[in-house]
Amino acid sequence: MSIKVIMPQVGESILEGTLTKWLRKAGERVVRDEPLFEISTDKVDSEIPSPATGTLSEILIPEGQTIQVGAVLATIDESGTGDVPPAPVIEAVEPVVERLKEATVSEPGPPDAERPGTADVRTSPLVRRIAREQGIDLSNVRGTGLSGRITKADILAHTRPVEKPLPAAPQVIAPAPPAAVPQFLGETEIVPMTPMRKAIAEHMILSRRTSAHVQTIFEVDMTSIVQLREKHKQEFETRTGIRLSYTAFFVRALVDTVREFPILNCSVSGDQIIFKKPVNVGVAVALETGLIVPVIRDAHLKSFTDLALAVHDLADRARTKRLKPEEVQQGTISITNPGIYGSLFGTPIIRQPQVAILGVGSLEKRPVIVNDAIAIRTLVYLVLSFDHRVIDGAVADLAMASLKSRLQDWDTWVE
Repeated sequence: MSIKVIMPQVGESILEGTLTKWLRKAGERVVRDEPLFEISTDKVDSEIPSPATGTLSEILIPEGQTIQVGAVLATIDESGTGDVPPAPVIEAVEPVVERLKEATVSEPGPPDAERPGTADVRTSPLVRRIAREQGIDLSNVRGTGLSGRITKADILAHTRPVEKPLPAAPQVIAPAPPAAVPQFLGETEIVPMTPMRKAIAEHMILSRRTSAHVQTIFEVDMTSIVQLREKHKQEFETRTGIRLSYTAFFVRALVDTVREFPILNCSVSGDQIIFKKPVNVGVAVALETGLIVPVIRDAHLKSFTDLALAVHDLADRARTKRLKPEEVQQGTISITNPGIYGSLFGTPIIRQPQVAILGVGSLEKRPVIVNDAIAIRTLVYLVLSFDHRVIDGAVADLAMASLKSRLQDWDTWVE
């Protein structure tokens, strides 16, 4: 019996993805629920399991192709012999197209977040979110997708400034044009961007174009936390099965600071400020292929141990491509830790539509003056990148001073 391998819908708003890698070759045996191929979307990379046990008899879609949900990617011969050629696969295109149309048209978007006339526009929730953040009327955007659907490329192209032609200059005899800039003549290698890298590039440019980025940098004495961690790390590892990382301390302190300064936990929509009640902390995880930011939902309701377990779990599943698309969405503030690679500090870019991100540098022992005497303390630089459209410098500094006090005065173990 021949089984079709179908492109799955890995998220409610995701209608297509790029098939980045086949983990088995045609003719090889596959086992149900074991990873068969990898896909990449603008939200997450995922390993997709095999729907059946047998022989991967035919691969219909090569690596690197972007395909729509419902497309047939391959066939599996459940007999497992692979000797009998599989029956030809005939997949009706029209039902798949109609399903995609229905999925698109049925997404009206929040009625109070868009301008009149956009509710019936064919597009996706991602495009609607970009339109809301940029204040764009979707009825004025030309769609190039299926049946006129507005794609992400369409909305991003619409947000780019159009160069105005210069006024005509008087006709003069122009001098000879300068010689063209010589091309690099050495050995080169051209490598196309992966879907994740392209998504990161688009998001970073969009964020720079959207937010008024400002940074403030604080030096924090972590000596008390270093001593506390050293005292309890063995007991913590025995009790939970994971190492006690410093990230859990930074996340806990950030959550408490956000509750004191709720302006850090908002987003901007036109001329309105939207305050978020839950504190959903995004924790950046570096991968070989790029960067991903899984989200700890309702971090304000979790204990210290729960936060430490959540950080470890999300990072582990991010590196093994087992995250679900919804686990990288709905973040309200983020934290990134370039210090694990030795960086003293960085100036991170805000993750839209958030308004702040905390960067953590490396922990280093340095001589400092304590009570008019030189002492060796463990210090770290913390950088807050914030959106100056809604957060003033004084407020950002007050929040960072509060965060600093929480970390420096943390001398009691909590579970």
